[in-house]
Amino acid sequence: MTVHPSLQTYADAWTHSIESIAELVGPLVEGEWNRPTPCPAWSVRDVVSHVIGMETEMLGDPRPIHTLPRDLYHVKNDFARYMEMQVDVRRHHTAPEMTSELEYTMIRRARQLRNENRAPDTMVRAPLGAEQTLEVAMRTRAFDTWVHEQDLRNALNKPGNLDSPGALITRDVLLEALPKVVAKDAGAPPHSAVVIDVHGPLEFLRTVRVNADGRGTIDGSPSLGPVVTLATDWETYYRLACGRVRPGAVADRIKVDGDQDLAAAILREFAVTP
Repeated sequence: MTVHPSLQTYADAWTHSIESIAELVGPLVEGEWNRPTPCPAWSVRDVVSHVIGMETEMLGDPRPIHTLPRDLYHVKNDFARYMEMQVDVRRHHTAPEMTSELEYTMIRRARQLRNENRAPDTMVRAPLGAEQTLEVAMRTRAFDTWVHEQDLRNALNKPGNLDSPGALITRDVLLEALPKVVAKDAGAPPHSAVVIDVHGPLEFLRTVRVNADGRGTIDGSPSLGPVVTLATDWETYYRLACGRVRPGAVADRIKVDGDQDLAAAILREFAVTP
């Protein structure tokens, strides 16, 4: 048996991204593993540790028994504490240890995917003792792995794969969050429309429409009279939405037409990842 057909897109995207990660970090010397990445407070080693840790949890491995240091300033809530455990336990691992564990984890996960015969709505383990469907879990892993691949590419100055299968999934995940950002978080007024125009390796135009009740929906049709139009490139879009950069740092890469205050509020609320 193989992975359910509706899950194959996620499996393929994950495979592409994690193999790219392995290619990126395989040749690194010890010192390069300590380079900072755009992922707040995480080095190259930390990002790879996170990817390994999340994949071992997909395999059903027990979580490490480990006490976090008290001085990790970026760990501010239970979710961050949960994620940091898999990272901190590997902080003193050597480069060969990291690449060996990554390779072994990839082999195990590939075997798991080849033998996967569960339905997409099967409930599986999620962070903090919660549950999620297998489809959500696999989509999340494809999304997360691509974003962290880009973190590593940024840290190592090796750009690429901005239009890969993982990029397409990341686009869809981030766009799903956009109506809430515009309508609820930024407070766009009822009966208004906000247009997002993205160019570059991935090009798309989306309109968020706010109804009379203040609820947002999204579609691919242009609006004749948007209250705000935001135009930027795909790399800037995902970096903003994933909290890798603040709007002020990339202001020269964002073109704003319309209500400047609302545009500023949207950009202020643009980051949607934990």
